[in-house]
Amino acid sequence: MLDLITNINTAVNNFVWGPPMLVLMGVVGVLMTVLTGVFQFRRIGHWMKNTIGAIFSDRHVMGHTRDKSISQFQSLCTALAATVGTGNIVGVAGAIMTGGPGAVFWMWTIAIFSMMTNYSENVLGIFYRRKNANDEWSGGAMYYLRDGLGSKPHCKAIGAVLAVLFSIFCFLASFGIGNMTQVNSISGNMKTAFGIPTWITGIVILILAALVIVGGLKRIASVTEKIVPFMVVIYIIGSLIIFITHITSVGAVFSSIFKSAFGMRAAAGGVVGFGIKQAVVMGMKRGVFSNEAGLGSSVMVHSNSNVKEPVRQGMWGIFEVFADTIVVCTLTAFNVLTSGLIDLETGLPLEKYGDVTLTSANIVSTAFNIKFGAIGSAFIAIAIALFAFSTVLGWSHYGSKACEFLFKEKAVMVYKLIFVAAIFGGAVMGDNLAWDIADTLNGLMAIPNLIGVLVLSPIVAAITKNYVDRIIKGKKIEPMLSVFPDIQAEHAEAVKHGSE
Repeated sequence: MLDLITNINTAVNNFVWGPPMLVLMGVVGVLMTVLTGVFQFRRIGHWMKNTIGAIFSDRHVMGHTRDKSISQFQSLCTALAATVGTGNIVGVAGAIMTGGPGAVFWMWTIAIFSMMTNYSENVLGIFYRRKNANDEWSGGAMYYLRDGLGSKPHCKAIGAVLAVLFSIFCFLASFGIGNMTQVNSISGNMKTAFGIPTWITGIVILILAALVIVGGLKRIASVTEKIVPFMVVIYIIGSLIIFITHITSVGAVFSSIFKSAFGMRAAAGGVVGFGIKQAVVMGMKRGVFSNEAGLGSSVMVHSNSNVKEPVRQGMWGIFEVFADTIVVCTLTAFNVLTSGLIDLETGLPLEKYGDVTLTSANIVSTAFNIKFGAIGSAFIAIAIALFAFSTVLGWSHYGSKACEFLFKEKAVMVYKLIFVAAIFGGAVMGDNLAWDIADTLNGLMAIPNLIGVLVLSPIVAAITKNYVDRIIKGKKIEPMLSVFPDIQAEHAEAVKHGSE
């Protein structure tokens, strides 16, 4: 049965991650960058000030809400909980081992443009969100596909079909990217570092996850806003120690990354380098797996924010990709490339280090072990456990929103119970199949979402221009806050009185 699943998944994976998908992702990112006036660069001071800077100065960013929405900071932490996961450690290592150091360059490239893809998703998510029967905000790709794309002439059926397809793919992806791969990485690392059997790890995670997930978004957000900042800061500190102690290798690392990215890697032992194609594919795939821009996933939690301005939440999307890929993934890449476990001339990994056979699952922990001794492996095992567990929490919300769209609110609790039960299967599943299935489901999710963002790009451009004219240039014009007149009027009044 596993062989059959593997063969089917491989065929689908080769299709959804073929050249058309890579072109589509690149086109959408570049288009949104152009249409928004290169917002991620031209307005870098503004979006930094209104995201990470606002944490220390704006009570609306951190303040908890009495209704069923969550704060802007909680929405960021829950989104980062879902994105800062094993993709930042195991995924980056796998990209380097399979695609060579050049994969890092293409990961950076897709991240730069993905900032505006993620921005656009969040802008559309806020603009098209609505309240459900439980008085909770519901937003995401399925809503702007149905209500945005579907409002175009002769596109009602297309929008409805794409919305349903996205929800189905998201529903399934929540068991892959948000469950199987994460738990599998935790169980594998716990077994390697501490000798804990995978089935025991699976049971422990299942119990812990159930206690949080069944409590709903408020409980998830309350947990993630505490563990995400802690885990990210601790990992960054550990990574910076390795980076600083290998500062003399930075030049060689950059040289290896750029040579590999453009197919200039030398041959070693008769083995020719992977070439540009492999570096591009692995860099983009792991980049998307890491920051999820283009998937339309994190917008489902960003849409639950107490924010009124679509662009304000869009800016959190830019920061999310920046923190996830440009900061955390880059540190992981430099840890691997400065460790001596990768030949910087050929870009090929060593087969073994001592008695350890190197794989994408253990090369980062081996790099930390070289610097810190046995405590290094334990550190990475714990880091992966925290990263992956938080991802499980974040993705449980995404899957529940897809379930709500497909089967209405009453089915959500059934979904949560199934999601929690599936954790055990992820703990004992073979790691390669888990990652491959996650890759496939990522691609399937991205297709309808990117089509929606592409078609609705003029709306994003108009909302961005409206915001820049009002907030940055000080023009007295009406804000663009929601496609629904009642929500527009309510939010406009709040913005007018400064209760954003």
